[in-house]
Amino acid sequence: MRSIKFSIIATAMVVGSFVTAKAQTADDIIQKHITAIGGADNWKKVNSLKLIGSINAGGQELPVTVTKVNGKGFKAEFTVSGMTGYMILTPTEGWAYSPMQGQQKPEAMTAEDVKESQDELDIAGPLLDYKTKGCKVAYLGKDDVEGTECHKLKVTYASGKEQTMFIDAATFYHIRTVEKTKANGKEEEQVSNFGNFQKLPEGIVFPMSIDEGEGPVAVKTVEVNKPIDDGTFKPTEPAKK
Repeated sequence: MRSIKFSIIATAMVVGSFVTAKAQTADDIIQKHITAIGGADNWKKVNSLKLIGSINAGGQELPVTVTKVNGKGFKAEFTVSGMTGYMILTPTEGWAYSPMQGQQKPEAMTAEDVKESQDELDIAGPLLDYKTKGCKVAYLGKDDVEGTECHKLKVTYASGKEQTMFIDAATFYHIRTVEKTKANGKEEEQVSNFGNFQKLPEGIVFPMSIDEGEGPVAVKTVEVNKPIDDGTFKPTEPAKK
């Protein structure tokens, strides 16, 4: 009986050590990632971002501007054939306007879509101070992303939304996110890829190539902490002809 008891205790200690190691590994990866992209102190100083670039859609370069104020607002503007559409998100509301698809005026997002999209308002992303944000992170081991060895982290937001983030094992840059989304009542998998990382004068490292499946966005300019008018995050009616 004594040997059986000691065997059980030893097994429990091994299992406990394994679980602890996994938790420490996840936190270690997160810390190395935060350091690689400029450090927590630099990212915590970023209150607003404005990205100016273009998206390659079918061989056409279409202007794109993304504006963010941390925790307050997100706006993505895109121009096609002289028509400018946008998506706006705030902590409580959201709107989408796409005149190139025949929309005559902005349409309000559903409450569920607004809730699901709240991570867009977090400039630094979920890994910085993830526990404070109510997120959970689990380490899923390593995987290959188009020839690049990556650490896999499962991120569960406070809202319940889940993402799998792929962290380059060499550079510790975040190069891919895989997320389950719902569209028209159906669950779909959205893959976002990030590349061409550059260090900005503010000390943070930012991806200048972003591809969320609708065509790669080439970021040409990143404005950090420039004044953003509150009206940016309010829907505007299209000019009447």
